[in-house]
Amino acid sequence: MDQVFRFEPKDRYNAFITTRNDVPFGEGSLSGIPLAVKDNISTAGIPTTCGSAILEGYIPPYDAHVISCILREGCALVGKTNMDEFGMGTTTENSAFGPTLNPADISRVPGGSSGGSAAAVAAGMVPIALGTDTGGSIRCPSAFCGIVGMKPTYGRVSRYGLVAYANSLELIGPMARSVQDVSLLLKVISAYDPRDATMTDRPYLHTPAAKVAGCRIGVPEEFFGSGVDPKVASVVWDAIERLEGMGAEIVTCRMPSMAYALAAYYVICMSEASSNLARFDGVRYGPPADTRKTWHESYSDRRGTGFGAEVRRRIMLGTFALSSGYYGKYYAKAQAARQMVRDDFQRLFSEVDLLAGPTMPTVAFRLGEKTDPLSMYLSDILTVPANLAGIPAISIPCGEVEGMPVGLQIMGPRFHDENVIDAAFAYELEGRS
Repeated sequence: MDQVFRFEPKDRYNAFITTRNDVPFGEGSLSGIPLAVKDNISTAGIPTTCGSAILEGYIPPYDAHVISCILREGCALVGKTNMDEFGMGTTTENSAFGPTLNPADISRVPGGSSGGSAAAVAAGMVPIALGTDTGGSIRCPSAFCGIVGMKPTYGRVSRYGLVAYANSLELIGPMARSVQDVSLLLKVISAYDPRDATMTDRPYLHTPAAKVAGCRIGVPEEFFGSGVDPKVASVVWDAIERLEGMGAEIVTCRMPSMAYALAAYYVICMSEASSNLARFDGVRYGPPADTRKTWHESYSDRRGTGFGAEVRRRIMLGTFALSSGYYGKYYAKAQAARQMVRDDFQRLFSEVDLLAGPTMPTVAFRLGEKTDPLSMYLSDILTVPANLAGIPAISIPCGEVEGMPVGLQIMGPRFHDENVIDAAFAYELEGRS
């Protein structure tokens, strides 16, 4: 007889879009552990909406590679979590299923776009969850909700079965209440998958060790620049000084490319979104288009009603950036700026082992507070550089400002996820002592 996990969440935070009650599970390193999955990761037989009305009724016929991995280890997949539509947002307010609330303060956002996964973990509904990170979508809600969330090195976890938004930036990563659980989940989902051409056969097989003594940790001045709340900066500096007290050497440094990172990121991600989301035409996915109209009319109507305002905005901006006469002015320049970010990281990691700073420039803002898209985009300033460079980065809780969690972000060179985990684990253990 199959073993069954009974899941009956009291979801007062709107963290889930779909839940499963009697969930079968098997034997393995995750046996019987309830896990939530962001709703842009394909799950066979379970609706996958990406938080969008345009995917209403869509049930994938296959599992994403990471889903196969967690099921093989006996995990109980209890539901699909709420998210900003197609991963486009920093608050989980841009969802066709309504906003998710922050368990630390229900008048505030949980961050995005993996806000449902973060809220489910923070509220104790599940101990672990999967999110995705295109420009900070794991680390932002982890910081806002006071949990641990990691963006692995690009290419370390298969993207097969992840509904594409911005292929060159996005990936799947673990979220949990502890560094050890994040490490365990990363170990499971990093199994090699030849179906993903962006993946490298370098599975994460590490067991966390509290190693920080003798580690050179760089702190770029730009991470504490304009827009960073002084109270957040103070809490993060206290955390960095704690690392120094544990034997790390703290080195202040500069990262000039930060001035271009955010603009480059948004040009690139919107351009890739314009291309990727062209497939949602009312023919293959979601409710059918009105075939009594011309193709152009039905296509326009279906996308106009199926996509939310933020998704339409990004598609239009991305289409403009790729259009004839503007490709060189915007997309090509953004790629050049991206290379500058990569070069800066490479230079810094020739001098230091890790980098540290705030995950987010502020604590979680109130629901409805960020109505201007530009001010919302500016909130991503500290997280997007890691995506542009493809390096690993983790957010761990390091204190509070006025009762709201603050995240410390630790970054490392490509495929040095183990060192990032070890530093975070050392900090976490010190905090418990």
